[in-house]
Amino acid sequence: MSHESYMARAIELSRAVLGSTAPNPNVGCVIVEDGTIVGEGATRPGGRPHAEKVALDGAGDKAKGATLYTTLEPCAHDSQRGPTCAHIIAEAGIAKVVAAIRDPDPRTDGAGLQLLRDANVEVREGVLAAEAERAMAGFLTRIRLGRPRVTLKLALSIDGKIALPSGESKWITGEDARAHVHLERAHADMILVGRGTLAADNPSLDVRLPGLEERSPRRALLTRGEAPQGWEVLRDPADIYDLDGVNELLVEGGSGAATAFLKADLVDRILIYRAPLIIGEGKNSVGYIGLDAIADAHGRWDVEDGKSLGIDRLEVYQRRRDAEA
Repeated sequence: MSHESYMARAIELSRAVLGSTAPNPNVGCVIVEDGTIVGEGATRPGGRPHAEKVALDGAGDKAKGATLYTTLEPCAHDSQRGPTCAHIIAEAGIAKVVAAIRDPDPRTDGAGLQLLRDANVEVREGVLAAEAERAMAGFLTRIRLGRPRVTLKLALSIDGKIALPSGESKWITGEDARAHVHLERAHADMILVGRGTLAADNPSLDVRLPGLEERSPRRALLTRGEAPQGWEVLRDPADIYDLDGVNELLVEGGSGAATAFLKADLVDRILIYRAPLIIGEGKNSVGYIGLDAIADAHGRWDVEDGKSLGIDRLEVYQRRRDAEA
């Protein structure tokens, strides 16, 4: 197998724990000796132990002389919760480390790889870097921009409506699309809706997929008023800069919340679940977001993915933020 094959497995492990490791990154790690995977793991819930420690524990003595593949540069900053990954990798006798990307956290940012080189560990960077970036986008956004990655979810008709004029919206999409939404919830650290959605639907915002029920994220309400018990309040979209322990924020409900976050240019990713039906007159998905010319709307979004979900269609769009990154 190639470097890319082993790194692809590490990225698969990384994706599997998305939404459970914040504020730490969802890292995946694989240890290979003579073409055989002898240890693997991902960051554990709550952020500890790190993926490298899990994989090293699994490999045991077989780690000596082996190659370690990790989706993110091993940490090099001291912590009261345990030794640095760069140190334990060197002490385990790992001969080579292949890292997909460098850790942008200023406490590490190259120091982990340099520590390994100083310990005579061979280092290679950049294998499947783009794929690893996508898998850990929430953590990377928080470190680079000081806030969680924001995903906006919209369930729409063909003609872009979210509800009838009466407000009725259950159910625009089918069961497969709704199941996919629950998977996205399991990958989020917090879900946010607006006051209108809370009043109309009284949503539980939990995860109802077998085996993932414990992955239900924190709930937040965008409001100037109070929130129900167990919910957190965001007075303004900009309050996401003050959130603690949130890498991934999923904005689920209502035209008001969608409009507020889009107007503030705080949406990084859009999931559109489009159902094969025409509503006609009804409620629009988004209101005025500050654009007064079509030319200003171009060049902001890239198509990232698209696929069928039963009778519905999922469209995924990514905000261009090259200058900020």
